[in-house]
Amino acid sequence: MSFLADRLSLIKPSPTIAVTQKAAELKAQGRDVIGLGAGEPDFDTPDNIKTAAKAALDRGETKYTAVAGTLALRKAICAKFKRENGLDYAPEQITVGCGGKQVIYNALVATINPGDEVIIPAPYWVSYPDITLLAEGKVVPVACPEETGFKLRAADLEAAITPKTKWLILNSPGNPTGAAYTRAELKALTDVLVRHPHVWVMTDDIYEHIVYDGFEFFTPAQVEPTLFDRTLTINGLSKAYAMTGWRVGYAGGPKALISAMNMIQSQSSTHTSSISQAAGVEALNGTQDFIPKNIATFKARRDLVVKMLNEAQGISCKTPEGAFYVYPSCAGTIGKKTPDGKVINSDGDFVTALLEGEGVAVVQGAAFGLSPYFRISYATSTEALTEACKRIQRFCASLV
Repeated sequence: MSFLADRLSLIKPSPTIAVTQKAAELKAQGRDVIGLGAGEPDFDTPDNIKTAAKAALDRGETKYTAVAGTLALRKAICAKFKRENGLDYAPEQITVGCGGKQVIYNALVATINPGDEVIIPAPYWVSYPDITLLAEGKVVPVACPEETGFKLRAADLEAAITPKTKWLILNSPGNPTGAAYTRAELKALTDVLVRHPHVWVMTDDIYEHIVYDGFEFFTPAQVEPTLFDRTLTINGLSKAYAMTGWRVGYAGGPKALISAMNMIQSQSSTHTSSISQAAGVEALNGTQDFIPKNIATFKARRDLVVKMLNEAQGISCKTPEGAFYVYPSCAGTIGKKTPDGKVINSDGDFVTALLEGEGVAVVQGAAFGLSPYFRISYATSTEALTEACKRIQRFCASLV
């Protein structure tokens, strides 16, 4: 009998973290590796946010806080939701966790009974299915092919809903594709959800501010107010505010759901760092001037990467609306051989051969539920991206 819990057999380590660790290990061995696996902005946390954290330290704000987060931070989150999304939440309808991942975990563990179904559009962020499985739920992936812009269609959502459906998880702009839903596209989905009152909506808006070409962001409860009482609107500070290591995620939702999530959190992490929460207040209430500047940099990198990847033999890359990822197809390389005779039979083979041959670390599409693709994060320097794309071009040209 194994000492470990059976539920561990249902999940695997995060593939995106694994790729980053593998790249770090190879670098430590002296290999020239460019890691494009991590979804982490290379920008430093803005100075006003760091200053607020230092001030909190100086004031001695190093004690426990409320499980749900400090009142100051929850009020700042309420103001953000009202200001940017037109959503009215009270502080008791807000929860703060150690990153968006914990908020998602708390929500699913607090609500899923064995066999409850969770609809997850694919490609998806790697953690949605595994957290669902840990909560003893059933993952219902719905393929969203490139022809649909990697987006869930209303008819496909309708077909996936059963009496056992508990949640729809929607991520826009999305990881790994950067696909973002327009208001009209969201309205088509919310019209379906209105007809199925037993289905709750979990919307992951972590990349809300990272959109391009004049794209206007909307969130489901904003588009269809009648869904407000069964929607959990999740966001966080990691991406737009370059605060990945600070671990501040948050959500607004119905009071009963938030209370249940807080109960789960009270028996795990208790709360995120008091200093991180103080920094979060400044992030939300302070200047937002740095965000458009960072977005302009991301857009230039996106355009560079898309152009160079489309110049690589056997690769095609769609231009994403948001986030800082591209999800190129490597279908044109399947069946070809590397110079040392290895056959590329899958996107997994492609990314392994690319890392071994050219020292470029990317993540295979199979990890996100749709092949044959791979994900590149362009949240790194323009110089590194340019060199990485040159290596990808060289690698693809070497296949026969």
